[in-house]
Amino acid sequence: MPESRGRKKDVYTPPPAKTDRTPVRLGSGRWVAPTMVTLFVVGLLWIVVFYIAPDNALQSHFNAFVNVLIGFVFIGAGFVVSTRWK
Repeated sequence: MPESRGRKKDVYTPPPAKTDRTPVRLGSGRWVAPTMVTLFVVGLLWIVVFYIAPDNALQSHFNAFVNVLIGFVFIGAGFVVSTRWK
C-alpha cells in the first residue's frame, strides 16, 4: 500500500526585536482611588448635611432639589473617575 507524503513545516523564525520600545505602564495613577472615594464621600455628606441641618449657611440659599442635585453630581463625578481605576 502506498504511503502518504509527510508535510513539511517551515522553520519558525521569531520577528525581529524592536529597538524603540517604550515601557508600557499598566494600572491607574495614584490619584484615582483617593479622588474617587473623596467625591463619593463629599456627595454623600452634602446630601446628609442638607437633610440634618437644612438651614446651614452653605446650603440654605439653594432649594431642596438643587442640594440633592449637587450631591448626586459629586457622586456621579466619583463614578466617572472610577472608570479610570484599573
